Amino acid sequence: MANIFWVEDRTHWIDKFTPTLTQTDFDGKPNKLMTYKFAEAAKQQIKLAHADQSPDIAILDANMNGNDEAGFSVSRLLRKKWPALPIIYLSEHSGTHIERDAFEQLGATDFVAKHQRNVEAVLCWRIKSILRQSAVTDTTPSDVIKSDELTIDLCSWEVYWHGIKLMNPANSKRPLAPTPRKILRYLVESSPTALNTEQIAEKLDANTEKFSYASYRQHIKILRHAFDLAQGGNGEFVQQCKNGNYIVTFGDERAYCWRPARSSNETS
Repeated sequence: MANIFWVEDRTHWIDKFTPTLTQTDFDGKPNKLMTYKFAEAAKQQIKLAHADQSPDIAILDANMNGNDEAGFSVSRLLRKKWPALPIIYLSEHSGTHIERDAFEQLGATDFVAKHQRNVEAVLCWRIKSILRQSAVTDTTPSDVIKSDELTIDLCSWEVYWHGIKLMNPANSKRPLAPTPRKILRYLVESSPTALNTEQIAEKLDANTEKFSYASYRQHIKILRHAFDLAQGGNGEFVQQCKNGNYIVTFGDERAYCWRPARSSNETS
């Protein structure tokens, strides 16, 4: 059974695609279609659902009731709850900044234009392909690292903070570079133990003579500002780090550790 989570605010599109989504044989079993006309209703359902109640795939409209962020807000909550969930945008705004942001900032799996020839069949082809790929990869809990509101998907190497994908602070249209992402993973996995320059270099399989503390510190700075950008870019995350939460400078300032805010609050 294909369990499909669908958010669409226009009745005529619901009428058009419902027969396709309910009757198409995606995996040899009857489909279960959950349809929501309002982003807030969809988000409420996500919040109430248990972690083991993940849909097989989500289909989202992007612009809803004139709000470009409506579909994206649902996407962030879905990613926060189920990081590996495939998300397709079914939208009238292909070829625009909405499609660009869906891929670059929200980690969309696919984007299907509503106004195209044979769109019902196209949507079915994409869903079947994605479900087939999901069955092959069969993502397990060990493929995802979670800490506080942080999620690291080890299959895609995408990093999410409060459901928002971390981007390069020097260019918000580009994803966070691989080395800072790897460093973040090692810090989270080692928490609450701090890692110094030599330990990080060893984990990165880097030349310890070339990977200096200055390199380590620069990557930490990039990470902190990437988090801050995802949090609104107001400097709050950087200040939290200085206050002893999240990416914390440890001891003689030659090491760093990941210290979730919840953990520090529990021990204070």
